[in-house]
Amino acid sequence: MTDVDLATAQENMVEQQLRTWDVLNERVLEVMQKLPRHAFVPTAFANLAYADMQIPLGNDQVMLEPKVEARLLQALDPQPNERVLEIGTGSGYLTACLSEMAEDVTSIDLYVGFTELASKNLKQQGAENIRLETADAASGWDDGQLYDVIAVTGSLPELHQGFHRSLTEGGRLFLILGQLPIMEAVLITRVSDDQWACESLFDTSAPALVGAPVTRSFAV
Repeated sequence: MTDVDLATAQENMVEQQLRTWDVLNERVLEVMQKLPRHAFVPTAFANLAYADMQIPLGNDQVMLEPKVEARLLQALDPQPNERVLEIGTGSGYLTACLSEMAEDVTSIDLYVGFTELASKNLKQQGAENIRLETADAASGWDDGQLYDVIAVTGSLPELHQGFHRSLTEGGRLFLILGQLPIMEAVLITRVSDDQWACESLFDTSAPALVGAPVTRSFAV
């Protein structure tokens, strides 16, 4: 695609995918209009960077559909003074979006190849308020810090509370729960020291977070 074609595809993504899927937060729309998603997409899929589809990244992982990323950002609504934790860095696109909206972002990925790829992509975009780590965070993440926003980009077959206590009071956690064919995106808010509220957002599907705990058997 030419630069003109990419610009048109990006505009169409915002107007035809995001707005029509109830993404109305202007900060989210501005960030996704500004950042070049094609710079984070594997070369083989560059022409599909703004399509309404998941894009394979390798290791059975994907970039989520743009509209799902947008709804995630809208639900979490990171503020300029807030700290973000992301589980599942991938190519770094959503990391970049979060960094544009928040004070700083810590992003964790299981695969060193993704961490290295994201680091390269983010540096090319001039992002500086991001810390990347390679680690297994499927069961939760406790680095002694509290976060205002936590985005888990792989699905969890079962809800667990490994991330709940890493939230500040008033902090928001985005999860995709369940198994194929239909999963549920939810927003969990910490309302007090020992209380959390859960809001159902929309149905979707995403590859499971590698190593996510499962305590019961599922029928095939």
